[in-house]
Amino acid sequence: MTDQNNDSRIAQILTSTKVIGLVGLSNKPERASHRVANFLAAKGYRVIGVNPGLAGQEMFGELVVASVSELPAETDMIDLFRNSDAVGPIVDEALEALPGLKTVWMQLEIFNAGARAKAEAKGIAVVEDRCPKIEFPRLFGERNLAELQEVSV
Repeated sequence: MTDQNNDSRIAQILTSTKVIGLVGLSNKPERASHRVANFLAAKGYRVIGVNPGLAGQEMFGELVVASVSELPAETDMIDLFRNSDAVGPIVDEALEALPGLKTVWMQLEIFNAGARAKAEAKGIAVVEDRCPKIEFPRLFGERNLAELQEVSV
């Protein structure tokens, strides 16, 4: 099996993604999910938080929703800040509710073989054990999404 987390594949995901549903968003700036969401929004992505406790609050210019099924249809990536054991039902919900879904991204130390298999069977890219806040600057330096999309067109 080839490495599904190779640089060219991750670069393609990061340059083609536009709308990210960030599952497990925290309103605490010291939390990783908040820092990553802030970074992605600053790079030009539309970042919509998923957290039932924060639903209805505005963060990063978007209203937080309570569940993945409340994300807009154009959501093309979900970024999961949940334990590996919690990933399966979230991915199932996303596959059912998000017709534009192209990527399931699991954060550092998050793996779920069953969720990966289900998503990949539907043609969805899966990234495990990576963080876009680390990968983006490693691959693209200080550029933003708009600059990258101009180059890739």
